Amino acid sequence: MVVGVPCESSPHERRVALVPAVVPTLVKAGLKVLVERGAGENAGFPDTAYEEQGASLASDQTQLFSNTDIVVQVHGLTNKPPLGKNPLELMRSGQILVGLLNPFGAPEAVKMLATRGVTAFTLELLPRISRAQPMDALTSMATIAGYKAVLLAAGALKKMFPMMITAAGTITPARVFVVGAGVAGLQAIATARRLGAVVQSYDVRPAVKEQVESLGAKFIELGLETQEAETAGGYAKAMGEEFYRRQREMMKQVVAESDVVITTAAIPGKKAPILITQEMVQGMHPGSVIIDLAAEGGGNCELTKPGESVEANGVTIFGPLNLPSTIPYHASQMYARNVTAFLLNLIKDRELHLNLEDPIIRDTLLTHKGELVNLQVRELLGLPASALSISEKSRS
Repeated sequence: MVVGVPCESSPHERRVALVPAVVPTLVKAGLKVLVERGAGENAGFPDTAYEEQGASLASDQTQLFSNTDIVVQVHGLTNKPPLGKNPLELMRSGQILVGLLNPFGAPEAVKMLATRGVTAFTLELLPRISRAQPMDALTSMATIAGYKAVLLAAGALKKMFPMMITAAGTITPARVFVVGAGVAGLQAIATARRLGAVVQSYDVRPAVKEQVESLGAKFIELGLETQEAETAGGYAKAMGEEFYRRQREMMKQVVAESDVVITTAAIPGKKAPILITQEMVQGMHPGSVIIDLAAEGGGNCELTKPGESVEANGVTIFGPLNLPSTIPYHASQMYARNVTAFLLNLIKDRELHLNLEDPIIRDTLLTHKGELVNLQVRELLGLPASALSISEKSRS
């Protein structure tokens, strides 16, 4: 079988789905790798590097899609043709697509894949089980986002992060508050601590207290922590509005005392909860910075504008989108390893083995044999469950 790596269709995407270093692993497994010319250039991987590792090159996307059995990509699906071409229209029946497809943000594109007979897998829905860890692209990308969030904050803050004792007097360290101690949050804590900041963190899950403290940060306990904030599959669960109201009220003082607030509370398939209100922003010192890593889901801050930076009462609020793409070399390297591990689990003896008893395959499957099989996406489109539908219950 031939694995194809196209240039990413989003003009803002600099990552590439496979890097040269993983090509020999796939070749050893009996696969061939075909890369569109220039696909890795923005990430720092020239065409010659792919050829040296055993990959072949395709002159354009038409040639690539026509000669591949499996297409691997990074960025989510879109119905908007880039530069006059729509990659979805190049896919054919029986072809396999693997990537971070953002199915809840582009359900119509998923429906189009089903119509074209494509078998699509989305890595966002990978179950949080030990066997799936090498394939966990969300964790890989969240690690980079947490790191880059702190660098953005340090660049925008009108203060230095570390304490310094100088001939001109002592400079006190910056105070950083990280809301949400998942992968991105923990990496943000670690990075801020390396830069010398005093860091506090809060998470609704009491179990993460030990992890926060192991990184040298203080865990803020509000008395609202609950084990019910996490699904059995390891993903965050939406709480009721009353819970968030009480949470905001109790975090108000901590936010006011912070120079930097980094929020990371995202709920897969749902709008991000509002944790920082306009009133809370008004209570912060002028010159303070908020980095809202949940901007793609609408944002945790009431004033966040996705993809923009805004200022309110002297406080700068960033709503960054796709932060991993700003560090494309290592982001691509990590993502390629995740994709390679997924492919090795999916392909046996050079053929697709669609074992729905395997939770990795079952939970990530979106479309197959002309059917849209993911129940959540079907519900978003107002479609009834089909015989092949994979229920949310089976994912929990």
